[in-house]
Amino acid sequence: MLPQPQKPSIAFVGASWVSLLLGMSTFVIGIWNSDMMLNEKGFYITILMYGLFSAVSLQKTVRDQLEGLFVTGIYIGLCWFSVCLTLLLLLIGLWNATLTLSEKGFFGIAFVLSLFASVAVQKNIRDSRMAEDQIQPSLSPKSKT
Repeated sequence: MLPQPQKPSIAFVGASWVSLLLGMSTFVIGIWNSDMMLNEKGFYITILMYGLFSAVSLQKTVRDQLEGLFVTGIYIGLCWFSVCLTLLLLLIGLWNATLTLSEKGFFGIAFVLSLFASVAVQKNIRDSRMAEDQIQPSLSPKSKT
């Protein structure tokens, strides 16, 4: 039997949401106001959305595995690959962008803040629901009870 998770504090939940919204909005507003072509802007926005999804998916997969839920190795590998790919694509994009070094740093920090905050928000939602007994991790259909 797994220990019951504690409900996260209101301060941590609020800080996580503020960090996510701040990171995403500064990244998107910065990209939108840059002198890039529209296709370049689309590339960075797509990388942000893919990065958020892959970070949350990786966090959930790792946590499911720690809780004894069945997760395939190929899916865990794809999650790690996706997170690394988004970071690599951002790095390559910023390296080749015609932006000042301070702008590149701004976009990199906003991106990483957004990824971290998305993981924290997802963790808070799951911990809150589990602490309120709304959901419980179930055993894998492949595991023997």
